Amino acid sequence: MITLPVLLGRFMSVLQAHPLCQQAQIIETKEFSPDRFLFKIRIILTRGYKFQIRIYYNQGHVDYAYQLFTNVPLLRWDNKEEFNYLDTYPHHHHDEQGYIKPSPLTGNPLEDVEVVLQKVELFLSKFTE
Repeated sequence: MITLPVLLGRFMSVLQAHPLCQQAQIIETKEFSPDRFLFKIRIILTRGYKFQIRIYYNQGHVDYAYQLFTNVPLLRWDNKEEFNYLDTYPHHHHDEQGYIKPSPLTGNPLEDVEVVLQKVELFLSKFTE
């Protein structure tokens, strides 16, 4: 069974090892039961960008939101149950223009965070070339 300390610890390990991550801070944790909890992590990235992860875990089901921002939102991936016209429903991506697009995420948080970090790295690379 996944627990709050286990999942949070794995997230922090992934984030602290990533080259974009300068600092990761746990902003919020709530444990409702051993298999129902949430957490929020805020990460300072290179060049002043920020990244936030919010995970709500409920008996194996995961609601998530990953967001890249500065003083305004830039990119977001989440699985809020809207946009049911997308093939990847409920998973979707809000791009830098605010358009809603299909998302490659699956709801497996440890796999998804790796995908999102790759997408963020690609997005940020456009500004350093």
